[in-house]
Parts: sequence; C-alpha cells; structure tokens
Amino acid sequence: MVSELSTLIHNLVLDNPVPAKDLAKAIGKPYSTLLREVNPYDTGAKLGAETLLQIMMQTGDVKPLEFMAGKLGYNLMPTKGDVPHVTPGAFHAKKGAEAPSCPSCGSKLAYDVNIAPEAAEVTKRA
Repeated sequence: MVSELSTLIHNLVLDNPVPAKDLAKAIGKPYSTLLREVNPYDTGAKLGAETLLQIMMQTGDVKPLEFMAGKLGYNLMPTKGDVPHVTPGAFHAKKGAEAPSCPSCGSKLAYDVNIAPEAAEVTKRA
C-alpha cells in the first residue's frame, strides 16, 4: 500500500515549478536516483530525511513537514518576521532573465519560493 506521505513527496518533486532534473542537481543526486527515492512504488530505494529536507529547502514547499506535524498533533506556522528563503545559490536565474529577488541574499531567483522549513515554528495543537 502506498502511503499518503510518499505520494505527497512524489508529487512535490514532479509537480512544482522547479524541474525535477534541476532539483536533483541542486541537492547533489543523480536524477534517476532522486526519482527512484521518491517513487512510492519502488521498494528498493528509500528517501532519507536529509534528502527530504533538501527537497523542501530547494523548492520552498513544506507540505511534507506540515503533513508529518499534523499526524503528530502539531500545527506548523511561519515564524513572525522571517522572510521566505531558499538555500543560497539555489535556482538563481540566468544572467539577464527576469526573476524575483531572493529576500535573504538579494540575488535573482529562477523560481518563486514559499516559506522554507527554517522560517517556521511548530506549535502543539490544543
């Protein structure tokens, strides 16, 4: 049986503005390895916590973290005053391309980002 979390992570890698090949390169994995690790039907490859963290940091999408927090009875909320951020140097636009600026380092980003894991706080549900 395929878990909801596995499907969520698989969809995150394949259906976000960052192409999966670029994502694999940014996190230092071969494209085929990343696809195997996030494939919910491939029981021979496992996705590690460090890789999942890198996926969330590079895409700015924390849905897997929100899902896990919810399953444990917590709410995930952005920290007040923090700005969205991706790993410095991640997915910066090619020279002359029109792109938003990274709020932390000021360089142009190739992709828009949401709140990253380091800009969030976890609170226990009442």
